[in-house]
This record gives sequence, structure tokens and C-alpha cells, in this order.
Amino acid sequence: MNMQLIAKLSLLLATLIWGSSFIIMKDALDDITTFYLLAVRFTGAFILLGIVFWKKWKHISKDVVVAGFVMGTALIAAYAFQTFGLAETTPGKNAFLTAGYCILVPFLFWMLSGTRPDKFNVLAAILCIVGIGLVALDEQLTIGRGDLLTLVCCIFYALHIVVSAQFTRTMDVMLLTIGQFFFAAAWSWVMALLFEPPLVVSEMCTEIWMVLGYLCVFATAGALGLQTFGLKYTSPSAGALILSLESVFGVIFSIMVGAEAVTVRLLVGFAVIFIAIVVSETKLEFLFTDKNGKKKRAPEYRARMNEKE
Repeated sequence: MNMQLIAKLSLLLATLIWGSSFIIMKDALDDITTFYLLAVRFTGAFILLGIVFWKKWKHISKDVVVAGFVMGTALIAAYAFQTFGLAETTPGKNAFLTAGYCILVPFLFWMLSGTRPDKFNVLAAILCIVGIGLVALDEQLTIGRGDLLTLVCCIFYALHIVVSAQFTRTMDVMLLTIGQFFFAAAWSWVMALLFEPPLVVSEMCTEIWMVLGYLCVFATAGALGLQTFGLKYTSPSAGALILSLESVFGVIFSIMVGAEAVTVRLLVGFAVIFIAIVVSETKLEFLFTDKNGKKKRAPEYRARMNEKE
């Protein structure tokens, strides 16, 4: 088995894990409040990665700490809005609406760096708006609070991607990851202690501890490792296409457990959003390559958003 195939399977496994986490977190919110759930999740991931990559601690610097603070703050804001939204909508809708952050990234990057979005980004944005309308708006053309909170989380996910792209150009990726997990955990503990009732550990059942363990080890630290490895040996367009399947797996798991009321309108909306993600992330590059991977016609594609024209 060659390295490229292993890398793609690693990315696929990461998306499968993340897709399953929507329904798992939905159930967990019945037994634990939002910020305590996030606090345990990020604390566990921070400790796990901190131990595995302990040799990197000697390279920590003030710049890494500042970058970790910025990334961690954006990350916890995104997760908080997503989790609060998940409590009031279905896992499938939460998964697909969250994936809309991919569409926002080029436009947010334009605001911060002056790099204009291309025609694929514009097309993806239009498609995404149509898809969101089909998924989130009801017959009275109003949007539920859970869906609205999920859409807000997209802004912070996009911001997190943009600042991460800037910091990872000059700093160690794993140190930044450990740093952002630390600050995300710190923010979660502060918010939990200030705004949520005390966590009674003795009343937490074995099942909830298993869920928290899964989120810490597999859905946070493990999936991140699979993604980092997979993207190293996979082309940007292929990697982005595989990672976009996270929202698809989220819906599949939601339907399997009966949490999603499937309608034609909902399925069409999911399909339109998925197409928008594929257009935005791949620039449809796979349509312009032959079976040997050689380009038949280049579609003005930039491999990474921090590359200048």
C-alpha cells in the first residue's frame, strides 16, 4: 500500500470520526453543560498532545504563546456557538451549516490581506447561500435559533483558519496546536465556572465519561493527527475534497440514529452546500486533470490561501 493511499485513508478516517462526533455531542449535552463539555474535551487533548510531543516544549516562545492565545480564542468561540447551536437543532443540519465556514475563509482573508477571492469562491458563496436557505429557513422564511447560532460559529471557524494560516507559516504546527488547546480549555473552564452550575463529578455516569474520552482522544487529538499526516502526502484539492465529507458523515450518522427528519428539501439543501464546499476548496481542479494527475487546463488555482498571486 503506497503512502498516498494511506494518507487519503487517514483523511477519510478523520472525517468519519468528526462526522460521528456531532451525534455523540448532541447526546452528551443531555448530561453535561456546554462549557464543561468543551473544558474537558480541550483539557484532555492538551494533556495528551503535550505528553506525546513533550520534546517540543523546549522550543516554546513568547510568539508561540501569543499565537496560541489568538488561535485558541477563535477556536473556543467557534466551538461554543456550534455546541450551543447543536443543542437546538439536528446533528445533520449542524454539520452542514458548520461546513459553511469553508466558503467564508477566502472573503475574510481578502479583508485582512487584500487577496481577492476568485470566481470559484464567488460561485461557492452563491451556492452556499442557496443551500443554507433550503436547510435552515422554514415555511415562514424564518430561521431557528439553533441554526442561527451554528451559522455564527462559521465566522469564528473561518477566522481561526485565517489566523492559523498566518501563524503556521513561521511557527511549529504542533506547538501551536498544543497552545491553542490550552487556551481553549482555559476559556472553557472560566466560562463554565462563571455561567454554568457546578459540575457534580460523582453524578456523571460511565457512559458520559466514555463520550468525553472519545471526544478528547479520537475527535480532537487523534483526528487532528490523522489530518496532519494525511495532508502532508495528499494534494490540496484531493485533501480538501476528502475533508469536506465530514458534513456528509454527520448527516449519515444522524439519519442512522433517527435524529434527522429527512425531506427532499433538506437533502437538496445538503447537496447544494456540499457542492459549494467542493467548488470553494478544490476549484474543481479534479475536472482539469487526467488519470495520471497531469493538468489538462489550469483553473487559476492557488494551493493554499496564504500564497500570493
